[in-house]
Amino acid sequence: MHLSVVDAGLGNIKSIKRMVEHIGGSAEIITDPAALAQAEAVLLPGVGHYDYGMQLLHEGGWIAPLNVAALERKVPFLGICLGMQLMCRGSEEGGGPGLGWISADVKRIDTGGDPRLKVPHIGWTTTIAEQPGDILPGGEDELRYYYVHSYRAVCDDPAQVLCSADYGTRFTSGFVHGNLRGVQFHPEKSHRFGMELLRRWLGIAA
Repeated sequence: MHLSVVDAGLGNIKSIKRMVEHIGGSAEIITDPAALAQAEAVLLPGVGHYDYGMQLLHEGGWIAPLNVAALERKVPFLGICLGMQLMCRGSEEGGGPGLGWISADVKRIDTGGDPRLKVPHIGWTTTIAEQPGDILPGGEDELRYYYVHSYRAVCDDPAQVLCSADYGTRFTSGFVHGNLRGVQFHPEKSHRFGMELLRRWLGIAA
């Protein structure tokens, strides 16, 4: 499956393309929203402030083509970090609405009052597959992914929680709804764990 990686100015995306090609996949960085009309799978990466991310999507003309690809054509869609958060209704970090594809709100990390835990949460963290066998393996191996974030998604429906992690309190680190998936961590920085996730998502044989 050929992957279209959205370049809307939301962050470094070349490492994603390199990892997909390293595992034997095909990826293209797209800078023209019109290219989404032919996309077979779409990845929306992102780092930075929520409202600024939405502003870049609006100003770049991405909103309508993204809606068509994700909601009408229902292509496999993966949001990473801020990209995941933008799929939600909105965020405490900003005042404007998100894409609204997932019934979830983005809230600041709750460290449970532990003074040893700093925000942002940065580093490798053990992650629990709440729905093993989707894009995350389950059972035998510990899963560890690399995180850099100050906010996390809170889903209305627990059945949409794909995976979770602990940082003072348990938080949703990935969600799934039909063809839509989002992960708070960075697969492209998570070595073999990230490679396996992308293989599973894109249907690439190991």
